[in-house]
Amino acid sequence: MKRVLYQTALGLLVGLLTITPPAAADVPAPVKSLRDAPVAGDEQTAGHYRQELDAGTTLPRDFVQQPPLVPHATSNYTVTLNFNKCLDCHGWARAQATQSPKISVTHFRDALGRELSSVSPSRYFCQQCHVPQSDAKPLVDNTFQRVPGLN
Repeated sequence: MKRVLYQTALGLLVGLLTITPPAAADVPAPVKSLRDAPVAGDEQTAGHYRQELDAGTTLPRDFVQQPPLVPHATSNYTVTLNFNKCLDCHGWARAQATQSPKISVTHFRDALGRELSSVSPSRYFCQQCHVPQSDAKPLVDNTFQRVPGLN
C-alpha cells in the first residue's frame, strides 16, 4: 500500500515539474481600475468636482429610503467621537436659528427602537450615509431610472 502511495506521489511530482509555463499570448493583460489606472500603480488623487451650492431647497431623491443628499460642501467638516460639525446647524437646538433641516427623529432611536435623548451612536457619523451632491460622471454606463413615484 505504501509503495502505491509513494509511486502516485512521485508521479504527481514529476507531472508538476514538467508543466511548461504559459506562452506570452496566454498571459492576461494587467488589471486596471474603473478609472483606467493600473491596480499595482500608485494611488491617484481624486479629481476636482463641482459641488452644488446651498440653494435653500432639498435635493431630489432617487429611491425610497435614500438618505437626503447634502446641498453644500462638507470636506472640511470635523466629525469625531467628541465633536460633530453637522450638529452645529442640524441639531434640534440650532436648526431653527440656522434655518437648516432638523435631524430626523429616527436618528434618536437605537438598534432596538428605544428612544434616546441624543443622536444614536449608529447615526452619529453623518457622512456614512449623507453625501454631498456632485456632477461626477458615472464610472460605468448604466440605465438607472428614478423610482416613478419620486418624480
